[in-house]
Amino acid sequence: MPRFLRSLFGQVVLALLIGVLLGLLAPDFATKLKPLGDGFIKLIKMIIPVLVFCVVVHGIAGAGDLKRVGRVGVKALVYFEVVTTIALALGLLLAFVFQPGVGMNVDPKALDAKAMSAYVDNASKLTGGGTVEFLQKLIPSTVVDAFAKGDVLQVLLFAILFGCALALIGPRGKAVAGFVDDLSHVLFKIMGLIIKLAPLGVLGAIAFTVGKYGIGSLKQLGMLVALYYVAVILFVFVVLGAIMRFSGFSIVKLLKYLREELAIVFATTSSDSVLPQIMAKLRRMGIRDSTVGLVIPTGYSFNLDAFSIYITLAAVFIAQATNTPVSMTDLLTILAISLVTSKGAHGVPGSAIVVLAATLQAIPAIPAIGLVLVLSVDWFMGIARALGNLIGNCVATVAVAAWEGDIDRERAHAVLDGRPVPADETDEDLAPVAVPVAAH
Repeated sequence: MPRFLRSLFGQVVLALLIGVLLGLLAPDFATKLKPLGDGFIKLIKMIIPVLVFCVVVHGIAGAGDLKRVGRVGVKALVYFEVVTTIALALGLLLAFVFQPGVGMNVDPKALDAKAMSAYVDNASKLTGGGTVEFLQKLIPSTVVDAFAKGDVLQVLLFAILFGCALALIGPRGKAVAGFVDDLSHVLFKIMGLIIKLAPLGVLGAIAFTVGKYGIGSLKQLGMLVALYYVAVILFVFVVLGAIMRFSGFSIVKLLKYLREELAIVFATTSSDSVLPQIMAKLRRMGIRDSTVGLVIPTGYSFNLDAFSIYITLAAVFIAQATNTPVSMTDLLTILAISLVTSKGAHGVPGSAIVVLAATLQAIPAIPAIGLVLVLSVDWFMGIARALGNLIGNCVATVAVAAWEGDIDRERAHAVLDGRPVPADETDEDLAPVAVPVAAH
């Protein structure tokens, strides 16, 4: 037991249990612990833009062959679209088959419109102007503005341009490339210090949630929540499991390897909280820096698998709960619109509800006010949403690396099997957080 509690995973599990007990036994006190979770997430987000910039620039500049980098990017985008479409279709199918909203007989006029006003306003950020406006938003007003706002897609665009320029100027760019690499190691070290606070962040997040909503808060929409969890589990083990097996690896071993990070995401409902550590662990598996640096940051905005399941499942649920007939044309419209709106979700406040509102704006038949129904259990669904998105992006990185030949298979199998591997620079990045690979 002492060894278990010395590990990050053990400390996070203990924090989870204490948080649940505090929420049940002292709810008023528990709700006051919310700043612990919020503060932890803010600390992580503080360094993500600069860290993404450093990792992407170093990966591209060190790759040498820009054509190869371009191939990786194109293959990643193709993979994202195919897998996201499967996820969206799965959400539609399960909602149509199990009909979680049928029988609720909710009158849309009786719902509280005020609860949705902020989300509907934010929805215009995703739908306004269509595809052209969305692409325009990828370009920052200034480089500094992209970092100041923490917009990962804008930072990624500048990082790709910066990395390509470094590669093109040849030897003259070595000093700058070296500085960027050194800076990334400093940031990973900062990350290691921040991650030590993960149990406190987990304690605050869980205690607040249980204290405010209570264990019985799942009763009203329990069917929807349960169905969503089943959908995410099916997607992870069937769809992503098949992709991993096709790539030559095991989804179960990957989940075991990432168990500390998954525990943190489970408690904080934020995949941002482990982004730097996930990138370090994938590099340790033997995946090329440039592939990790391109696929993971891009996937955080373009490959939201569990998020996609949520959008289509919730949209049909609202239609069923409000007795709104939905035609096959409406279903196909939901599928098509979701492919676009989900791409701008990352970083938007209340992104799940916002994107759902943006999707429903394109289907007048479904009352958007029905979002109030989903809002009450959105946090609980957010746990599976964050976990599914993170796992999906890790699998995407492995799949694209295998497709491109950018993974050391022998090293990857050794790491996933828990066998010792030769030490490299990623060991320093992981040292403050994870137990040695041999102990997995």
